[in-house]
Amino acid sequence: MTRTARELLETTTRELAPDPGSNPLVPLITRGEADRSTLAALALEQRWVIPADRRAFLHLAERAGPEPAAYFTALAEGEALAAEHLEAFAAACGVDEARADAYDPLPGCQSYPAYVAWLALNAEPADVVLAVSANFSAWGGYCSAIAKALRTHYAFTDEACAFFDFFAAPAPALDRTATAAVEEALGAGRLDEDRARRYGRLLQSYEALFWATLCHPAQPVRRG
Repeated sequence: MTRTARELLETTTRELAPDPGSNPLVPLITRGEADRSTLAALALEQRWVIPADRRAFLHLAERAGPEPAAYFTALAEGEALAAEHLEAFAAACGVDEARADAYDPLPGCQSYPAYVAWLALNAEPADVVLAVSANFSAWGGYCSAIAKALRTHYAFTDEACAFFDFFAAPAPALDRTATAAVEEALGAGRLDEDRARRYGRLLQSYEALFWATLCHPAQPVRRG
């Protein structure tokens, strides 16, 4: 059963891997061509995403069985640590509290956490485990590339890169928890693979929208 759960996670991750061209911003960062105002916007958007995802994962943990609950609790704890690391990245980008308070988040960037919140309210938690695990694989790869580029092209310190290092690092304990959650769901007949893949495809699409929005933000609407 454990092998089957592991294979299902690996297969789903491969199937839902994003198209290399779906993220226009990370290649710019890796070449050192993204300006610092864009990096600042990334930090500011993440200041909204991280706490929203943390609350969604805690809600999923409350709704889930023991094994999925452990997975979502671990994710929520990770988001709390990431929020601490994010402040150093934001500061390196020139973001202070006044700038953060004045910032209006972009709808295209906030579609991702809005959908995670929808999943927290509506989806079977076991299905979300499969969808989120596949999505996090792509996110970790993006973070690894960004962390390297920030050091190489932008002279950011290790502290300023810690947010991306955190998500880029292997997480074998979390992988084991995800496998146990999928195993439990398979044994109980509570995992709908087609539905989970549908959720995963939407997550990947919303993540692609996040990066595309940062790369090409819409112009503000002018009134009067």
